[in-house]
Amino acid sequence: MVTVDLLSTGVDIPDLEYVVFLRSVKSRILFEQMLGRGTRMGEKHPDKSHFTVFDCFDGTLLKYFRDATAITADPPERPSRTIVEIIDDIWANRDRDYNVRCLVKRLQRIEKEMALDAREMFAAYILNGDMGRFAAELPAKIRNDFMATMQLLRNSAFQEILINYPRRPRTFWRAIEASDQVSSEYHIRSGTGKDFKPVDYLTAFSRFVQDNAEEVAAIRILLDRPQGWSTAALDELKKTLAGAPDGFTVESLQKAHQVCYKKSLVDIISMVKHAAREQEPLLTAEERVDRALQQITADREFTNEQRQWLERIRVHMVENLSIDREDFDDLPVFARYGGWVSANRAFDGLLSELLCHVNETIAA
Repeated sequence: MVTVDLLSTGVDIPDLEYVVFLRSVKSRILFEQMLGRGTRMGEKHPDKSHFTVFDCFDGTLLKYFRDATAITADPPERPSRTIVEIIDDIWANRDRDYNVRCLVKRLQRIEKEMALDAREMFAAYILNGDMGRFAAELPAKIRNDFMATMQLLRNSAFQEILINYPRRPRTFWRAIEASDQVSSEYHIRSGTGKDFKPVDYLTAFSRFVQDNAEEVAAIRILLDRPQGWSTAALDELKKTLAGAPDGFTVESLQKAHQVCYKKSLVDIISMVKHAAREQEPLLTAEERVDRALQQITADREFTNEQRQWLERIRVHMVENLSIDREDFDDLPVFARYGGWVSANRAFDGLLSELLCHVNETIAA
């Protein structure tokens, strides 16, 4: 059992024999609850005598709780009663049924822990040295032939073996030649619940763009008529792609491009162009806007006021990839500086032409 917070309380696995701590725990209550999972005894192993804790932190976890909890690092110095004392209580008829059950459990523990040499030693007293069978038959033997059974149990040589029988060595096998291979793979789930690998998702996207280049106006604008690019065209494009059977959202497409092309935050214009024509570059929105404004301002001189408005236009375009006249009066980035009237005046009444040029260059 590998136990974490969600498996520490309310878990009942009676036959659990191993508890592996792969996560550091600092809560005493939680730690003891986890250890409690190993104390249960079930149908398969009613004779379970112990469970094993694997501390994957070089023993520091057990050391941390050694003084804070009731656990001990070493076994107790002696059990509450020795096996000889239990046999004496049965002989003296002190709570015989209870003590017979206690003795059966002790004998079952011996069967589980003894080495091959011990079986050969027990064979001198019980059939084939089969301690498991002897323990199972012991209650009936005591009921049906008490004196003969007790004579064996009280035999000092037999008791000596019961106490000092050879134990099997405790071993833990490590496959040092083996190495685990751990891998992860990003999958994209479409609107219909279908899982795609990123490369398959982009293949489906390319197929959709190419198949709908004539039917979807926004795709046609990006591929052949950049002068028609606008906020309305961008909204239509996003809505059409998201509504496709495989649900091409901007976020999913960006993640797929990042996985396949190691390019983060590819803008939607680049995605569509690249899907239709593989030689088209993949740009971020900032790269696309900066490229477009460099083309527009390369051969012109602008006043300081005009450059301030161009920077505001740039900030807006990086976020939106398009711009309309209404944005100047509706959005704070423009409205706080006087909106359309002030901006148009700064460009000598030619702002409309400039915006058309900006949109076209962005989409080109």
